Amino acid sequence: MVSYIWLFLILIGIGFSALTGNLDTINDSILTNGTKALDLMLSILPIIVLWTGIMKIAEVSGLLRKFAKLMEPILSRLFPSVPKDNPALGFIASNIAANMMGLGSAATPFGLKAMSELQKINDKKDTASVAMITFLVLNTAGVTIVPTTVLALRIATGSNNPSEIILPGVIATFCSSIGGLLLDYFIRRRNNK
Repeated sequence: MVSYIWLFLILIGIGFSALTGNLDTINDSILTNGTKALDLMLSILPIIVLWTGIMKIAEVSGLLRKFAKLMEPILSRLFPSVPKDNPALGFIASNIAANMMGLGSAATPFGLKAMSELQKINDKKDTASVAMITFLVLNTAGVTIVPTTVLALRIATGSNNPSEIILPGVIATFCSSIGGLLLDYFIRRRNNK
């Protein structure tokens, strides 16, 4: 469905350019923006590789397991249906840690493993469990302390102060996390009545 939307928008843009006589602008954009996009990707790549490597070192060294232990009291309250010794809680904690560092690409494998483990303890295999929904809410609205990818984009595009977005980002993601979890809690409570 999304591909149809993109196709529709592209066709509208080309049609509008043809009607207004600006086809040269589209040709110039196609030829120059490909190079700009490649330059931007190459400038972001080292930062993402660095932080992904740091997360891998944290995983291998056991730091993520320690973080999971630290998060256990909070996670056991957020996920009461998940047994305390279930590996899903460790993967959820690792996903949260990666998201806090703004590393969505590093958080994704942990999120997939967490969902896989949550599916194993799900009674209805064709329906998402309450724990799966709560994890999805937490993952989607997760608190980001260091928005690594956004910082890299701001540095690559020449921002004078790329780190000025950290505090507003922390506040926004904290509010979205609390709001999402409260909404999840109230909907879960209403459905249990």
